[in-house]
Amino acid sequence: MRPQRALSAALFLGLVLPASAPISALAQHFNGDRAFDITKQFVAIGPRWAGSPGHAKAESFLRNEFKHDHLEEDTFTANTPIGPVPMHNFIVKFPGKKDGVIVLCTHYETNYPLKDTSFLGANDGGATTGLLIEIANELRPQMTGGKLDGYSVWLLFDDGEEAIANPPYSANQWSDSTAMWGTRHLAAKWSQDGTLQRIKAFLLADMIGDKDLDVLKESQSTPWLTALVAEAARNTGHAKYFFASEGAEEDDHLPFLKRGVPSIDIIDVNYGPHNAQTPDGWHHTPQDTMDKISAKSLTISGDVFLESIKLIDRR
Repeated sequence: MRPQRALSAALFLGLVLPASAPISALAQHFNGDRAFDITKQFVAIGPRWAGSPGHAKAESFLRNEFKHDHLEEDTFTANTPIGPVPMHNFIVKFPGKKDGVIVLCTHYETNYPLKDTSFLGANDGGATTGLLIEIANELRPQMTGGKLDGYSVWLLFDDGEEAIANPPYSANQWSDSTAMWGTRHLAAKWSQDGTLQRIKAFLLADMIGDKDLDVLKESQSTPWLTALVAEAARNTGHAKYFFASEGAEEDDHLPFLKRGVPSIDIIDVNYGPHNAQTPDGWHHTPQDTMDKISAKSLTISGDVFLESIKLIDRR
């Protein structure tokens, strides 16, 4: 009965899908509903700027999610414009059978200069934290003998991506001397201990829970990796959500890119209406709330990240 059922399913798929459909497109989709639920729980913590009670709760949330995994904490002190600030990067390691590492990254904290507002960062840090936690749920069942078949996959939840400066927030506060604390620290640390040489690709997720998903073709990103993510989007049937527009973004991929690591910023910068009230859309405003993101966008993003891992493994 089982072979017959499989054959019937194959015949059915052959009838309803074009012959050119990528094999990956037939696979079950990433669980965006579950990623959305994780995001909702995480964002419910409230503002989580470095040093706040919410930040401590966010750290505890991550520790609890990965208590049965290989979780490493990278604790350091950032010398910021407001003084020394303790920070914590979290690295969850899924070992692979191939020699090399794929890093998937998101920041998890909220903006310090917006600390006196109701800014929750549902899309900006929240959605991608939920995304990577659910990617971990997808990776665990793929391990055989305690390892993935391809490269090791490390999930990096970095601290201090946002600018740390005195309120109120303004865009010119964000620079490589006031932000990207976590990735600047970790890129330097991994350069010194030799880890950087093992990284095959660094994929940054930022603001890709947006209901109206429109992922930018980030022009500083490594060209072959941009082409690979575009291929992953095509393979999973999501090409229309990727790379319709192009531009440069200052983001957490730069400390790794500058040290020679193939890196890409997978980011949706066109978030919300741009008008006199919100010139940068909902980015860094109290309007960045759960109703602005969707499980569908997280499904799309998760599909493309998982397919990108498979394509990198085949290189």
